[in-house]
Amino acid sequence: MTVQADSDPDTGAGARAVAAARGWLGTPYRHQASRRGVGADCLGLVRGVWRELLGPEPEAPPPYTADWSETGGAERLLGAATRHFASVEADGARPGDIVVMRMGARAVAKHVGVLAASPDGYATIIHAYSGQGVVESPFTPAWRRRAAGFFRFPGRSD
Repeated sequence: MTVQADSDPDTGAGARAVAAARGWLGTPYRHQASRRGVGADCLGLVRGVWRELLGPEPEAPPPYTADWSETGGAERLLGAATRHFASVEADGARPGDIVVMRMGARAVAKHVGVLAASPDGYATIIHAYSGQGVVESPFTPAWRRRAAGFFRFPGRSD
């Protein structure tokens, strides 16, 4: 999968979101944390990028366990994404957009990352997960199949 870049890849809003997310690379994984270089989980990474791009977060996440929403089946992460981001069709997703994923076919969506692109234009994802910390990985078909929704930061028109 290749991704389309901003019309101005060096200064566009998507490029700023990718640069902000890449600033978190190497941050250790810490459940419920959101401090660049200190610790973050996947949601904490997106929260940190939001703060860098837009300022204060629109809502504080409630405390959550590693298995959150699995027992009740509530789509809390998708609900929050819908409240605070603009929904984007999969074929319109661009670097700097958010992807919310399911870790299993019938599971609730509980993983999130920032889309990016390699220098040759192939899609990547910047995300945090246990045992790895914040990393940039190829957005392979296996990851793509897990996508439950794509979202764009508010105020971005590209």
